[in-house]
Amino acid sequence: MKETIKSILLLWVLATSLSGYGQNPSDVAAQRHQEMMAILYTQPKIPIKTIGILVYDGYNTLDAMGPYHILSQIMGSKVFFVAKNKGMIKNQSGLQIKVDTSFTEVSKLDILVIPGGAKETLMQTQDSVTLNWIRKIDKTTTYTTSVCTGAWILGASGLLKGKTATTNWYRAEEMLKIYGANFKEERWVKDGKYWTSAGVTAGMDMSLAIIDELMGKKYTQGVMLDLEYDPKPPYNAGTPKKTEPIVADMMKEMYDMLMLPFIKGLKK
Repeated sequence: MKETIKSILLLWVLATSLSGYGQNPSDVAAQRHQEMMAILYTQPKIPIKTIGILVYDGYNTLDAMGPYHILSQIMGSKVFFVAKNKGMIKNQSGLQIKVDTSFTEVSKLDILVIPGGAKETLMQTQDSVTLNWIRKIDKTTTYTTSVCTGAWILGASGLLKGKTATTNWYRAEEMLKIYGANFKEERWVKDGKYWTSAGVTAGMDMSLAIIDELMGKKYTQGVMLDLEYDPKPPYNAGTPKKTEPIVADMMKEMYDMLMLPFIKGLKK
């Protein structure tokens, strides 16, 4: 038996050695270089030229910045922020960014990203100018997406009605039900051209999934390596089911103090 195994191993070594026999080392290096260039210059399965990240006062920073950074690595695309009006826009903590593009200057996009926030996000669900602009842009998009509570804004536009979607864990099913969407507890969900992600960091996973669909496995792995994207948090937590009950209840009550009066007003 040992001799049989030894013979098989010898044959395998011989076969692998002969596979490169007679090849000029420079030819092998050239072929490898071509394979690398083919990965680097992968073209999207669907042309993606313009990616707009909607921002508004009170948006959550990583909801917008995560997809901005990742989606900017789609070869040949232009990624930019767009707001109702040009000028300085503040995130939920008061950090300001200068937005050079307004709604009136954008009539179509290939990808639209709608980030979330807190009470300011609920205000956006009542803003007819914002909702009408989203509906108009959606007519031409390849993908219309949301991050975290950005799904509330997308839902308020009517575009998630009858769709399966996800959003931030806080009153997720309740909020999506308001807009006629079916909540699915996943990191990200794709229903047709509509992509939605769970809270904050999930927008990065969704963006990587979009790149994977457009560019393929090797290109996506290259993007992940560029980011050294290999999360290892100190605890296996981050969702209500994985978090200690006392902590999950504390967070829900904290959010209720801030958000519930607005949600009740929204329902009315």
